[in-house]
Amino acid sequence: DYTDDLVDKLGKAQDEFAALDGYSIQAKAEEILEGLGFSTDDLHKPLRLFSGGWRMRVMLAKLLLQKPSLLMLDEPTNHLDLPSIQWVEKYVQNYEGAVIVVSHDREFVDNVVDTIVEVSGGKLNYYAGDYSFYVEEKAQRNEIQKGAFENQQAKIRQTERFIERFKAKASKAKQAQSRVKQLERMELVDDVIDSNARVNFKFNFSQQPGRHILHLDNISKAYGEKRILKQTTARLERGDKVALIGANGRGKSTVLRIISGSEPIEGDRQLGYNVSFSFYAQHQLESLRVEDSMLDELKQSNPTKSDGELRGVLGCFLFSGDDVFKKIKVLSGGEKSRVALAKVLLSQANFLLLDEPTNHLDMQSVNILIQALDQYEGTYVVVSHDRYFVSQIANKIWYIEDEQIKVYPGTYDEYELWQEERKAGRADTPVALPPKIEQKLAPAKPKPTVSDEDRRESQKLLKKANQEAETTEAEISKLEARKKVLETELADPATYGHNGAMQARHDEYKRVTKDIDQLQQAWESAMLEVEELEKKLG
Repeated sequence: DYTDDLVDKLGKAQDEFAALDGYSIQAKAEEILEGLGFSTDDLHKPLRLFSGGWRMRVMLAKLLLQKPSLLMLDEPTNHLDLPSIQWVEKYVQNYEGAVIVVSHDREFVDNVVDTIVEVSGGKLNYYAGDYSFYVEEKAQRNEIQKGAFENQQAKIRQTERFIERFKAKASKAKQAQSRVKQLERMELVDDVIDSNARVNFKFNFSQQPGRHILHLDNISKAYGEKRILKQTTARLERGDKVALIGANGRGKSTVLRIISGSEPIEGDRQLGYNVSFSFYAQHQLESLRVEDSMLDELKQSNPTKSDGELRGVLGCFLFSGDDVFKKIKVLSGGEKSRVALAKVLLSQANFLLLDEPTNHLDMQSVNILIQALDQYEGTYVVVSHDRYFVSQIANKIWYIEDEQIKVYPGTYDEYELWQEERKAGRADTPVALPPKIEQKLAPAKPKPTVSDEDRRESQKLLKKANQEAETTEAEISKLEARKKVLETELADPATYGHNGAMQARHDEYKRVTKDIDQLQQAWESAMLEVEELEKKLG
């Protein structure tokens, strides 16, 4: 019967609809969109009314709503503000399926992953932990690999000297040939690739500023009916390192434009004596001259620098060799960002304005920027949603609340603690760090006189301490020999092909290293005792 067939199809469709959570899909969609920062009014607006960044949030919401068994996220925090990032963190932490994340946001990665896969030298290297574990573990592996590489290179040089010395002697020719084959069969250990670039910027200000960098007095700003600031006041002094943080739409970028003088306002904005600023924002990438090379762009920013100095700066931002001659038009978005940042840092300005400088940078580039700002002796205001970056570069926090620019006089970590206390109703004023406790040294005790009985006892103790030191030293030598064997095995790529074997050797290596440290402490204690007893005995 046709009707029965339709009823059967309807029943199956309803079952499938229920299995896909169709009845609750709207509520879940609203929950995800609100978690990503959309207001209730936003939910019914046409998508075409939103900017590119907000459309990216919609795409992310669609993906999260589908709940795939494998969720793959490529730089998910790039277009999110701090509250949205924290919401996504919790969502991913509780996600039932598998998740693969590519991200430059160190704190986000630390909070959501339990395994790191590093692409290096054409290989995938696995680390069973979060990013902080990866940093520590990689340093250990590099140390082991470096030791194995140097040991092998020393052995190769020794073997080559033997071959060169004895290849012409008939009595040693066979042995020399054997060594040649030994070298040919040897599996070479790769040298460690140092991916931790070091920055050594030499910032030269065109002029030294006065003490007062910026005064904002009774500043008001609105876009139509949406008020951003209302008669707010703010001050910047020389040496302030400010991070301006908060949710999107609060006016962070607007404040930077107000400071730069490019935004019309009500109120008074005054720069201090001899203040010169440089402004970095994403839209400024468009001002790069596409037909110029990277080197030419930097020359325009600071003509006083030599080509060698400019190449050194580009090297800090991971451009080496002939890369510096590439035209701007062939660069990726991230590469253009690095060039623009390099230009800002070379500008000789004593006041920097940086709007989301870590967007499109990888972790290595973020670390380079942190090092550069650490060496910068001027003043800056930075807008960023990267919590790790902000925690490393700011000594003062600005945030927008109740249409006012408010100031927290401390680091981002201290600010976060204060906000938690504030939400719990336990803090109305910024939290101060506990004062350092001064430790007073006790006065030295007078040296006791030594009787004959004490002397005999001290001689016995001295003999015992010497024996303990010798025994401990022998144990250390034995363990150090074992450690070298383990270093060689851990440097062998074949070891990493067997997960169990690699883990067992790694565990033993950590045990042996720990035992050596403990024995060295015991040896040092024994030697100190020997020294004290020898002093006592005269």
